[in-house]
Amino acid sequence: MPLSPTASGGLRGAAAMSLLGCSTGVSAAFSAYPLLGGQALRYLLASVLLVPIALRSSGHSGGDPGARLPTGREFGRLVALAGTGLVGFNVLLVQALRHSGPAAVGSVVGAAPLVMAVLGPLLAGRRPGAAAVTAAAVVAAGAAAAQGFGTGDAAGTVFALGTLGCEAAFSLLAVPLLPRLGPVGVSAWATVLAVPMFAVAAVLADGRAALRRPDGSELAALLYLAVLMTCVAFLLWYRALERLGPERAGLFAGLVPITAALSGAVLGEGVPDAGELFGAVLVGCGVCLGLRGPRRAPAGPSVPGTPESGVRPGRRSVTMR
Repeated sequence: MPLSPTASGGLRGAAAMSLLGCSTGVSAAFSAYPLLGGQALRYLLASVLLVPIALRSSGHSGGDPGARLPTGREFGRLVALAGTGLVGFNVLLVQALRHSGPAAVGSVVGAAPLVMAVLGPLLAGRRPGAAAVTAAAVVAAGAAAAQGFGTGDAAGTVFALGTLGCEAAFSLLAVPLLPRLGPVGVSAWATVLAVPMFAVAAVLADGRAALRRPDGSELAALLYLAVLMTCVAFLLWYRALERLGPERAGLFAGLVPITAALSGAVLGEGVPDAGELFGAVLVGCGVCLGLRGPRRAPAGPSVPGTPESGVRPGRRSVTMR
């Protein structure tokens, strides 16, 4: 029996955010590698994998449009998506973590479901639904409780708010692109465009020190980040966004600190504490509340414009995309 669009999208959204949450240990293994050069390598490798998938999918009738060329307006939106959701997110997260603890940064970024629940409908020309906003607020509170609130200075808060904006842009900028380009096409284009952005930034910031030969653990982490965190998680997330819309898909971002805590327990970093367990309950309640509401139309042509890898995430919840 085929799954409903809500169930199918929910499973994909949960899987994508679980991969992100479980990647904190991997991010730590890659922490000593130069940030910008490492990200350039990561997205280059992911592009090598995603572009052939996009070319192949475009050849199947009725499938994902894949390699369809974007219009000028779509290309501009893809550049903005790569510049904010990929490059800006990671760079601003680095700066935020230099001024504030990971818990404080994670608590700010954890408000992404609430931002998407409000901005998603507004960008689509409708009012935010009270049920969706309430559910997103519960999820955001649960994510904050699971991470702790931590301390930081004013600069750290500003950088964290910028990171939050980039986190929301990663999804909201993709919404009007999905109907014509599809999840595969959006993932492939955004990934390809991120490579020169990171490469130029790496050369300007680090010069010859931007790249070096990774050791064994760094190579394994690089492969995980390129294959699972970029290729697989991006495709899952954009498919969930296509089926659920930004308000409901955004709820699953609250799973990041929960799956991070659970993966840490499996790896022997200690069992989840009371705050993490309480946060998990709140996130679960918020997701259930949000998915129970009336289903919004999926992303369609009518929708208008819509870590530091060098810093180990504290409380296993702040991680790079």
